Amino acid sequence: MIRLSHVTKSFPGPHGAGTRAPRLGAGVRDVTLAVPEGCLYGLIGPGASGKSVLLKLLVGLLRPDSGAIGLAGEEVTALGELALQRLRAKVGMLFQNNALFDSMTVADNIAFPLRRLFSPSEQEVSARVNERLAHVALPGFGERMPAGLSGGQKKRVGVARATIIRAPVVLYDEPAAGLDPVTSQKIFELLRAEQRETGATVIMVSSDLDRLLTVTDRVGMMYRGELIFDGTTDEARASAEPRVRQFVHGLTEGPL
Repeated sequence: MIRLSHVTKSFPGPHGAGTRAPRLGAGVRDVTLAVPEGCLYGLIGPGASGKSVLLKLLVGLLRPDSGAIGLAGEEVTALGELALQRLRAKVGMLFQNNALFDSMTVADNIAFPLRRLFSPSEQEVSARVNERLAHVALPGFGERMPAGLSGGQKKRVGVARATIIRAPVVLYDEPAAGLDPVTSQKIFELLRAEQRETGATVIMVSSDLDRLLTVTDRVGMMYRGELIFDGTTDEARASAEPRVRQFVHGLTEGPL
């Protein structure tokens, strides 16, 4: 469902255009990865290691310098802008900062991608929004404004918006950032239940490893722009690779 082959993306470094600066976490280097259909894939690694860049490459928000990207049966790197817009109708995405529109109600925020990508009747929009609100345990919140929501509630609204189009691929960027441990666990369990119900292929970027690894099928670790590990969750926990072992187990001693 998701495939990257030798994908590289670099950005101008501090010493001039074209300078590759992987230590700044500005890009990805020679990443090859295959995520099977129906998999919940956790993408981990230190800050500025290329995780969010990889998500943007997948949906064509960034173009790679080299390599190939396949998503939901489409070759992303070969598509023009109009074709990319059609492809994004197959992808749901939860952004790290929620990206809710402050001037819109919760209901209008959730409905935004449905209205933007399709032409549903307002009756269908209302029904779908209410169904999503109930699914994320926020029934009756449709007329509220984002400013009046807690951090956990905003995340749940983001999840509702990311899943309202019933996309076969869903990307989550730090879905529990800034939440307390209990709320964070509830968010991860919600996302896992959603994935099992729909069969979507999911990539989830998170720094909350204690909770992330309770819901993933497979895990990849990025470090300085490179994918240094790809395997099952159990293999990640048991890995003897020094950087993976230190990061997964939160050890203070090691190469990181």
